[in-house]
Amino acid sequence: MPKRVFVHIGAPKTGSTYVQNVLFGNVERLERAGILIPATFSAHDQAMTDLRQVPWRDPDLYWTWDRLLERFERWPGDVVLTSEGFGAATADQAKRAVESLRPAEVHVVVAARDLWRTLPSMWQQSIRARSTWRFGDFLTAVEEGKFEGFWEHYTANRMFQRWGDLVPPAQRHIVTVPQPGAPHDLLWKRFAGVLGVPDGVCEPAAPESNPSLGAPEIEVLRRVNGALGDLYPHRLPYQRVVHQHLLRAVLQQRDNDKRFGVGLDRAEWVAELADQQIKELQDYPCHIVGDLAELRPGRMTESASPDDLDDRQILDAAIQTIVGMITHAESLRQQVPQQPTGVIARVKRGVRRRLVP
Repeated sequence: MPKRVFVHIGAPKTGSTYVQNVLFGNVERLERAGILIPATFSAHDQAMTDLRQVPWRDPDLYWTWDRLLERFERWPGDVVLTSEGFGAATADQAKRAVESLRPAEVHVVVAARDLWRTLPSMWQQSIRARSTWRFGDFLTAVEEGKFEGFWEHYTANRMFQRWGDLVPPAQRHIVTVPQPGAPHDLLWKRFAGVLGVPDGVCEPAAPESNPSLGAPEIEVLRRVNGALGDLYPHRLPYQRVVHQHLLRAVLQQRDNDKRFGVGLDRAEWVAELADQQIKELQDYPCHIVGDLAELRPGRMTESASPDDLDDRQILDAAIQTIVGMITHAESLRQQVPQQPTGVIARVKRGVRRRLVP
């Protein structure tokens, strides 16, 4: 059984992709240092959906929580488990996870980011997960207390306490996400300090691992989601098709230079929420890495909303997206070896012979 198990539970949109790229990109180096990252990122993600028993889990997935645990039951050193979805587990699910990891010393690690950046990022993440609500409707729902899922699944305070209450204070770690302008590897260095990764063990990852979409691009994806209807109800098929062929291959390749955000009309509300969040974390016994002051928004400037785009802007983005998908489809066609004409004809003749009595 491992000596210690570090469970990185999120929160989403707090640099998780960057940290995970460093971890899974340095598996062998970390293992030599006595730190095991079991299986693959996909295995951790699948185990998360099993632990939480989410309705959108693909029924054909292999990895469960128990299967992931079997991969490191004989490991004598430290283990790191990571999924930004772990934090959304219920209290009972978190309890099951922690109890199943004992007698190892269980540590809970959560990252926290200022709400000015988290709100638009979380909405964008929901659109990437197949949602269709407009940005303004999302902000109103959060502001009016009609979307408790935001606080439960995307902020450190509540998810941290659901998990953190299960372990001693010294084994609760909160890592603050640096403000813009900080060295891109500062977040990793903070995580590495919690995990006990010695300096020089890991090679850094690229700073832009999961680029955000601009306002026209995310609005195109939102409308595509609405037009899909009942297609791809499970997350994995949606990711394999829409993420691969639309999001990554086309939308993320555009300039994405028209940024969007909360808007100064909600600046006071966000600032008040930040102060409340900081106070709650100050009062919660835990190990703080970074500075809770980083949870206060830095520069709050006016920004547009995807809801404000006119039809011409959206049409232009949609046309360019279609052009990008045509180019992408042609590149895929060129990668597929072409069968000789004679072979294709013989296959077709064989099919016809089987169909004709």
